[in-house]
Amino acid sequence: MKLMQMADQVRYRTMTTSELRETFLLSEVFKPGEINLTYVDLDRAVVGSAVPVDKQLVLGTDDLLKASYFLERRELGILNVGYQGAVTVNGDRFDLDNLDALYVGRGNESVKFESLSKDKPAEFYLLSYPAHAVHPTRKIKSSDEPQTKLGSPETANQRGITRLIHMGGVRSCQLVMGFTQLAAGSVWNTMPPHTHSRRSEIYLYFNIPDGQRVVHLMGPPHETRNLVIANKEVMISPGWSIHAGVGTASYTFCWGMGGENQDYDDMDKLAIADLL
Repeated sequence: MKLMQMADQVRYRTMTTSELRETFLLSEVFKPGEINLTYVDLDRAVVGSAVPVDKQLVLGTDDLLKASYFLERRELGILNVGYQGAVTVNGDRFDLDNLDALYVGRGNESVKFESLSKDKPAEFYLLSYPAHAVHPTRKIKSSDEPQTKLGSPETANQRGITRLIHMGGVRSCQLVMGFTQLAAGSVWNTMPPHTHSRRSEIYLYFNIPDGQRVVHLMGPPHETRNLVIANKEVMISPGWSIHAGVGTASYTFCWGMGGENQDYDDMDKLAIADLL
């Protein structure tokens, strides 16, 4: 497990593009045949993936956690962004199609990942936060979840938001998780932009067509920067930073949050004209 340490607003002002990418962006997240995890010192999140190919992968602990097993004091959100696969939690098997999710509660000692076909592997995106309470493990079939429609074609931000782990559905201790799909011809996400200092947010950008990119906007509202992001890269957003972006084509992104509360609408919204 790697360790990623965040920069504050003071250091942020003088960082080069390379330094910003090293500090806030995770590349090469999905590695075939491996579990690949990063411990982020922002709200003590762990983010990464499991990509089983020809054998089952077992989620182990790490010295950074100082725990006898991974979920001893944590909870875990899993989103399958690949082909069909399965996750087995303490002997209970959950089959996950593309865009299906699984919430795994604190105290589950055994978590195993597998693909139904080695030629078409599952790609499990993993997001974990500390948990002080126990909630049951539950599968979420995204096609059964209601989708909130926002934006319009005129502003190129028509999109559908699917909430997976949240206060009104599958409950957790502090993890909030879902994904947003941009409609064909729309490219802007998270409009109007906002911050929420009570929670950090993590974006996985995926379904970006080959050769296309997303320009992610970050930073304090009056001192923004941008990072150019490729398919299946992860952006870490501190509470003081906006998190919005525009693509060269339509795409999907998974958003996940942890922090002081689970109120999805707890945002400090900004007018687009106020951004600098």
